[in-house]
Amino acid sequence: MTTPIRHLLKTPLYDWHVAHGGRMVDFAGWAMPVQYASIIEEHNATRSAVGMTDISHMGRLRFEGPGAAVFLAELLTRRVADMALGQIRYSLVTNDQGGILDDVLVGYYHNEMGQPFYVLVVNASNRAMIVRWIHEHLSPERANRPREEIVFSDVSDLWAMFAIQGPRAKDLLQPFVDEDLESMKYYRGALVHIFHPAARRQGGIISRTGYTGEDGFELSLGAGIACGVWEALMEAGKSVGAVPTGLGARDTLRLEAGMPLYGHEISEQIDPFRAGLGSACYLTGYNFPGRDALLALEKQPQQLVRVGLEMLGRRVPRQGCGILKDGRSAGEVTSGSFSPTLKKPIAMGYVPPELAAPETKVEIDVRGTHEPARVVPLPFYSRKKTKK
Repeated sequence: MTTPIRHLLKTPLYDWHVAHGGRMVDFAGWAMPVQYASIIEEHNATRSAVGMTDISHMGRLRFEGPGAAVFLAELLTRRVADMALGQIRYSLVTNDQGGILDDVLVGYYHNEMGQPFYVLVVNASNRAMIVRWIHEHLSPERANRPREEIVFSDVSDLWAMFAIQGPRAKDLLQPFVDEDLESMKYYRGALVHIFHPAARRQGGIISRTGYTGEDGFELSLGAGIACGVWEALMEAGKSVGAVPTGLGARDTLRLEAGMPLYGHEISEQIDPFRAGLGSACYLTGYNFPGRDALLALEKQPQQLVRVGLEMLGRRVPRQGCGILKDGRSAGEVTSGSFSPTLKKPIAMGYVPPELAAPETKVEIDVRGTHEPARVVPLPFYSRKKTKK
């Protein structure tokens, strides 16, 4: 049974989305716009100019205190203690068996008084579970030794968050913040002041990160000023071709970029090596949940691996469609869509290693019809990058 929109959680921009034609859907318990006019138009605008997406439903978790760095190093699969100021790392949270609980971004900052803190950005659908996981591991019983003080806060409801993505994102955003965005490196962030009357000199956090395969930024700011700043960005964005984008375009963009989505390419039943995310696991040093299991899994041959799939016809595969070789089941599609950039259907899925070589011919069961496809390298789309 579908939950009525009125009973769903709402971001600070909910009224704006409705007023501007957003088609609202239930996404992880939030009322979110899946599209405004056309997913393809929103997708193409992000590739060519700027797409602005409300991602305020994402979880934002803050850690501070002298014990924060060690605690996060004992929670995440990536190193934390050696992060430079403003650095952001992609990491995983794994269970004791090495399955993926979530994929996250962790950033290291100093507040205006020079005191360090970390921000963990988690998926909306996993926020409650990850918060419980954190509280469980904060308990003295889970500590291997006495801990220094840790202050943990779930600040998700206090903040809003925008993704401003595309080749003109820097041009749009630069007049609104006091950070030199041209010199900001990828996977770096900074505390900024926001230049807009609605902000009243409030600050925010900006990072050169995204989920689209394009250059761009993610801006976290106070929920109370979010709508005013969003409207100002949209107005300024008219000169550079900016459009609001919903979850539909966000999904096609990330699929073209070969980025995994929780509940599709990654889950508690999938380990990082199977998902092709072994580089996000640092298996020496701190002992995080699942490290011993991952040390064992690292030595074992993979039964399945993640691959890209390109359809040779026009039918679009979806999650759960079977992958076949010579008429026999060989794997399963995890994500599939029509690619607006490539103008053909594409998918990701898991197959045995012997079928993972590019140009391997397979078939995909699309509603009972075996459609021809071929394995292709990931990502499907890669923008031309400039050195930063």
